[in-house]
Amino acid sequence: MNTDVAPRLGAWQQIWRLLAAAALGIPIWLSMGVVLDREQTDETYSWFFTGDPLVASGCLMALLWRRRFPLAVAMTVAIASTASTLASGAALLALGSISARRRPVEIVVVGLAYVTATQFTGGFYPIESPPGSIWLQLALPALTAGIAAAAGMAVGARRVEVRSLRDRAESAEREQSARAAQARALERNRIAREMHDVLAHRISLVAMQAGVLDHRGDLPAEEMRVLIRGIADGSHQALEELRDVLGVLRADQGRPGRPGRLEPPQPSFDRIPELVADARASGLDVTLTTTVTGKPSDVVGRTCYRIVQEGLTNAAKHAPGAHVHVILEGAAGEKLHVSVHNSAATTTSAKPPASGFGLLGLTERVVLAGGKLDHHATPGNGYLLTAQLPWPGSNHEKRR
Repeated sequence: MNTDVAPRLGAWQQIWRLLAAAALGIPIWLSMGVVLDREQTDETYSWFFTGDPLVASGCLMALLWRRRFPLAVAMTVAIASTASTLASGAALLALGSISARRRPVEIVVVGLAYVTATQFTGGFYPIESPPGSIWLQLALPALTAGIAAAAGMAVGARRVEVRSLRDRAESAEREQSARAAQARALERNRIAREMHDVLAHRISLVAMQAGVLDHRGDLPAEEMRVLIRGIADGSHQALEELRDVLGVLRADQGRPGRPGRLEPPQPSFDRIPELVADARASGLDVTLTTTVTGKPSDVVGRTCYRIVQEGLTNAAKHAPGAHVHVILEGAAGEKLHVSVHNSAATTTSAKPPASGFGLLGLTERVVLAGGKLDHHATPGNGYLLTAQLPWPGSNHEKRR
């Protein structure tokens, strides 16, 4: 990005700057009119009332292009101010504008041009100066030029700082969006790996049962019916799992030519009491209340396990010493309700670093399972994590 390019100004921003430049030149112009000798020629008075304002108006109009041609406009206005005291304000604005670029050579050149121009104004207004006033005639323009240059440099520094902060904010926003998208993708890939392992397990059982039927033609009818029923149930469950995983992109397990790392056994609904017991053994004050009748599908069970796991993890990290209550409710044909509520922390400790994407990935998982997730603070500085997961009944399962 080119730091020399200043932001474009709106109509009102241009107008008030030009009005300020004109207002700055008016006192200088009026003071010149006061000191003019009454014995001056008519040409001098004619220039004072007509030529001087016309040159100043031209300088103010030239300032409209100061951001497109900064050096040319600044030099033109500074030199033109020789013939117009009213244009002094325009010259100072041009000097301040080019000083915002913070280029020392340009600032010195334009500043010297302005100070030099003020010394030649006497050619248009022949006024007798008292002896020894040459230093005052140099010091006053140099002082005003220095103030204008300092103000312009301060504006330029502020402009660069604001642009830097804006770029950093945009970069942080893009990085946050990229990290959020990565978290969603990782969670989808994790679900895909879990589904892959489950499907492989079910298909292996179906293949084993089919192989038994193929090699054992002497089996009793009852055993054959058991095997056939097992093949049918396993195939049906595998299809259900496959429908759940469709649309989820599965990440590569390793580099080309190299096998990926094997995933550990995936969690299930039956392991939630074990998860709670492990949390209690690690020092977390947690209780489990369940009124679930029956066993949900593996997809719902794994999702429920992950919800409880995330809730316990967040409670241990952000609410040390708090009491955690896990509630599981539901039955087939209804919904599975999961609730993890923790009270306020009872001890203080250094907060561990948090990625901020645990709940984001969990939301993605719950949505893919067809459920809804909610989490919010509760009165008393507690926190509540709830979810509703679909749990179709047996009749629905058969229709599917």
